[in-house]
Amino acid sequence: MNNNTLVEYKCPCCSGAISFDSDAQKLVCPYCQTEFEVSALKEFNDAENEAKQGEELNWDEYTSESGSGDWREDEELNVYTCSACAGEIVADNTTAATFCPYCGSPVIIAGKLSGAFRPDYVIPFKMNRDKASEAFAKFMKRRPLLPKDFKQKHTVEKLEGIYVPFWLYNCDTDSHIRYRATRISRWSDSNYNYTKTSHFLLTRAGTLGFERVPADGSSKMDDTYMEAIEPYNYSEMIDFGMPYLSGFTAEKYDVTPSEASNHANQRIKNSTMDKFASTTLGYATVTPQSTNIKLLNGKTSYALLPVWLLNTKYEGKTYTFAMNGQTGKFVGELPVSVGRCFGMLGIIAGATTLLGTLISLLATLF
Repeated sequence: MNNNTLVEYKCPCCSGAISFDSDAQKLVCPYCQTEFEVSALKEFNDAENEAKQGEELNWDEYTSESGSGDWREDEELNVYTCSACAGEIVADNTTAATFCPYCGSPVIIAGKLSGAFRPDYVIPFKMNRDKASEAFAKFMKRRPLLPKDFKQKHTVEKLEGIYVPFWLYNCDTDSHIRYRATRISRWSDSNYNYTKTSHFLLTRAGTLGFERVPADGSSKMDDTYMEAIEPYNYSEMIDFGMPYLSGFTAEKYDVTPSEASNHANQRIKNSTMDKFASTTLGYATVTPQSTNIKLLNGKTSYALLPVWLLNTKYEGKTYTFAMNGQTGKFVGELPVSVGRCFGMLGIIAGATTLLGTLISLLATLF
């Protein structure tokens, strides 16, 4: 497939651009409200595209010689033509799905998902834009130190549904860990207080299996946020199909599986150590002395996972919010009003002073 091929799913009834509906789990036409199963529409769209082959007009090619030269490495972009309105769509090298800026039609850049870049799996969006906006409003409502004017100055119109590329790692671990542990006992007699510290050498060995340990495959995404909105329910993960991307933005990976594996390996090792440490209860202190964790039978898969993302600026600073597009788990950072902070400290100080006065008064009465 040509890397410059755009895929737009059209309604067979009215020819309107259609998008994947996270509530219905189907493709829904916003114009005539007709619903389509993903598999059925994909077959129809493939047949239509095949029938249209050879219809493109062969214009004289615009080359670097006839223009201003080639793109420099630091400004490389890709330009596509919307098949609905002929508008120009500009995207960088990692954009796999977006919208036409002129007619709003959702488009998928098929070449970015083919070959080595084609995902194995996808988890479709279950939380729509309204639910994401509602979650953001509730998140702000529970923050008493939020500046009053923040709600007026930010906008949820920038809320974007993105399929984020993730590498999923399966492996087994063969581990041997040795700990030093202590137990402390105390007693006393009429003359002395006694403390006895007993020292132990503990060994633990065994195997653990890990499935679908995620590592973010996009350098654009903040790993802290991507981990904070975990976990995903992987039982709902399905084989990848491009229709699920329609109506959302999607990215292809720019972090290779070997680059992302270092982060995944560390997560696996940390989880292994936590699991083994849970078997060393009943001691006053437990300190790992030597750790040998081998990773075996590794297998990697590539998936697109749904994320609602909002970046909003307030007083020169950008605040980022992210929501799991499947489960609705929400995280983010909010500004803090210094005035409200001091006001709350004053209330706490006043309450503390009043409590102290009451205690003193009760002491004099009794």
